[in-house]
Amino acid sequence: MRTLDGKIAVVTGSTSGIGLAIAEGLAAQGAHVALNGFGDRDAIEALRARIAEANGVHAIHVDADLSTGEGARGLIERTVSELGAPDILVNNAGIQHVAPVDEFPPEKWDALIAVCLSAVFHTSRAALPAMKAKNWGRVINIASAHGLVASPFKAPYVAAKHGVVGFTKSLALEVAETGITANAICPGYVRTPLVDGQVKDQAKVHNMSEEDVIRNVILAVQPTKRFVDPSEIAAFVAFLCSDGARSITGAALTIDGGWTTR
Repeated sequence: MRTLDGKIAVVTGSTSGIGLAIAEGLAAQGAHVALNGFGDRDAIEALRARIAEANGVHAIHVDADLSTGEGARGLIERTVSELGAPDILVNNAGIQHVAPVDEFPPEKWDALIAVCLSAVFHTSRAALPAMKAKNWGRVINIASAHGLVASPFKAPYVAAKHGVVGFTKSLALEVAETGITANAICPGYVRTPLVDGQVKDQAKVHNMSEEDVIRNVILAVQPTKRFVDPSEIAAFVAFLCSDGARSITGAALTIDGGWTTR
């Protein structure tokens, strides 16, 4: 039995990595999905068509630029126009840049905060009125273990993800008497294109090989010594969207191989 038949889901940053796995997982449960992200148009169209055909759902792609409020709001507006008002919003899009604070380019700070934090506000603000009208909704923000703990050379990312966790908690309190829940998922390191970029950046910062960075820098903090698989996060999201999770709200939920237990 599919648990989300007829629901409409928006997943930001969903043309690869974690977001794509989440979108596929929601579609497998019967949700119509709005994909978002940049990349090769033909490849994205193939993804969209495959998700729709494999699951018997509608799927669209919206190449909204989440670095601006207008773009983030436009993503929700386009979804409403083509699929209907979202029942589920998964804020997953993210970018990264690694450098010491005194060497961090200000424009990189602005871009990172815009995509990783401000977009979460803009999409949520646009999606909430319809959720309130339905008295049902799920807002799931993909934060990070870095929303709970810190690492050097990642000050903007850590600040943004802590902000996402705080925003999620505040939102959950605001909608606590409706059928809407808001939760943050805080993954450890997941092998995605974003993490591959971090590996290269950290190798430069630490003057190490990429293999040594993976074992001794990145996975040093993850007791399981393995990357989290995107499918694990997708399954977690699908559960949070189910009725069985209707009393889980305002939580920062870790899936980090034990990282934040230290």
